[in-house]
Amino acid sequence: MNIVPDTSAVIDGRVSERVESGAYDGVTVLVPEAVVGELESQANAGYDSGWEGLEELQKLAEYVDDRTINVEFVGRRPSVGEQDAAHEGDIDALIRDIADDHEATLLTSDVVQAEVGRAKGIDVEYVEPRIRGGESLAIEEFFDDETMSVHLKAGTKPKAKRGALSEMHYEIISDEVSDEVQMKEWADDIEQSARSSNQGFIELSEPGMKIVQFRNYRIAVARPPFSDGIEITAVRPIAKTSLEDYEFVDELKDRLLERQRGVLISGSPGAGKSTFAQAVAEFLNDNDYAVKTMEKPRDLQVGPEITQYTALGGQMEKTADSLLLVRPDYTIYDEVRKTNDFSVFSDMRLAGVGMVGVVHATRAIDALQRLIGRVELGMIPQVVDTVVYIEAGEVHTVYDVTTEVKVPEGLTADDLARPVIQVRNFETGRPEFEIYTFNRQVVTVPLGGDDGRGNESGVSRIAKQEIEREIRSIARGHVDVELKGQDRAAVYVEENDISYVIGKGGGRITDIEERLGIDIDVRTHEENPKMGSSGSAENGSGGAGGAGGASGGINAPEGEIVTPEITSRHIVVRMDGHVGETVEVRAGGEYLFTATVGRGGDIQVSRGSAIADELEDAIDRKQQITVVPA
Repeated sequence: MNIVPDTSAVIDGRVSERVESGAYDGVTVLVPEAVVGELESQANAGYDSGWEGLEELQKLAEYVDDRTINVEFVGRRPSVGEQDAAHEGDIDALIRDIADDHEATLLTSDVVQAEVGRAKGIDVEYVEPRIRGGESLAIEEFFDDETMSVHLKAGTKPKAKRGALSEMHYEIISDEVSDEVQMKEWADDIEQSARSSNQGFIELSEPGMKIVQFRNYRIAVARPPFSDGIEITAVRPIAKTSLEDYEFVDELKDRLLERQRGVLISGSPGAGKSTFAQAVAEFLNDNDYAVKTMEKPRDLQVGPEITQYTALGGQMEKTADSLLLVRPDYTIYDEVRKTNDFSVFSDMRLAGVGMVGVVHATRAIDALQRLIGRVELGMIPQVVDTVVYIEAGEVHTVYDVTTEVKVPEGLTADDLARPVIQVRNFETGRPEFEIYTFNRQVVTVPLGGDDGRGNESGVSRIAKQEIEREIRSIARGHVDVELKGQDRAAVYVEENDISYVIGKGGGRITDIEERLGIDIDVRTHEENPKMGSSGSAENGSGGAGGAGGASGGINAPEGEIVTPEITSRHIVVRMDGHVGETVEVRAGGEYLFTATVGRGGDIQVSRGSAIADELEDAIDRKQQITVVPA
């Protein structure tokens, strides 16, 4: 009797199962090379099915040694094209041809393969696919009512995060060290249960990493070579809340129901952002809004009325295109992280869909700043008009985001009026930040005094930097700036730089004053009341000394070292990974200018400008160019 097993039967271990039961004593098992090739391809790609199939073939080899069965490898290996088209049945066809040529019985767990084989007159033995896993997971034993996540890794003791959101502790939950065999059993159980149960699915499957959603558990299974050992991280929500459980509930309800809005829910990892997003989704659904979600993975605990979508074909843009046809009133986007996510979020919001996005941020204002460089500055209030910051499971801060044309706080000249994004505290109504373009740079200015950098306010610090940058582009020696008020400043330079800074008939300094909206008094360092005995200002910014002997100490280079590229039109500073961030560019530790990293991950300075000339001179002098957060 000849048996030809296909790939599904080998993976499920159906041949060895029948040998052990005695049903296949003395048979000849004809293993198609097409099966071997497919298993090898799957194993090389890191799929467990490939390894399971190869283990089955090794078992068959042991039965040959025991003279229980005979095994022959027949046929040819599939071509690359046939392997790529395996899902279209090319390899199955090769296996059927072998069974037909050898007048053998085709053993399969693939119902389509079985039906096609019967239609072609081949003797077929069909067995049901092996059901792996079950309706519960072995790792569930580690969870109790206060466990948010369980962390398992080969060679370590199981750990868990337990407690209330405000008092979470990372602790050892078992004294028994997990070994490689146990970890593999847990990992296999998770993946097989996700495949076989209607309560689970595999959200992401890549060589070395699988993300599984099983009931309310989100589980990441990492394997070598992606990780240095098998690691399982299982997370589940420990609380399901409603908006009634949070502060500002009445105001937030009215705000959400008034009209479709753009909302960013921000906070640090584990703060309770997704829990709050789920509460918002349920509230909107209960108030007759059509609500959908965009998630990867889909782990929000929402009711069945709210359809949860993931990345269509691996792309959230396609999901957004589909949702625009579905026409939801609100979409919950969990989470908005990469530039592409912000683009999708803003496109849907500008299309009129109410959007609620979940964003990682350590401060409420940081969530809004992540839009800078990704969304046109003037469009930000149209994309996001509400920011909710969650801390320890509670609503910590709510911001109202609007725009108006005004003179920025701290500036006085009427001709400095410009579009300004105002960020107001929703509870008090007081503005806490202003975002606007100042001297071609996007700045976020904290209002109301101290911004965490000493007694100097945000607008004063930025004004001081811009004055220093402008004067340094002219002066050759050390420059020190002292603000005398909101619209007045004193600039101290080397004596032989006075004429350069003032210019013929005062024209140069007048241009700078008009550009910055600040009256500037130019003086020598000797007139600086803060001048120390060493000839440098106590609070000076440092710089090369001039002929007069007054010099500030050169700051040691700090920050990220960069190598600017000089093109025909621009000087380009590459800053991959810092899109939207406001940074200071320095040469040899000396401040040059402040800029916001653009969408392409770079800063472009037009050649011919004062900034570009200064930067190019620094490059020619082989000074080290560094970038630090502003």
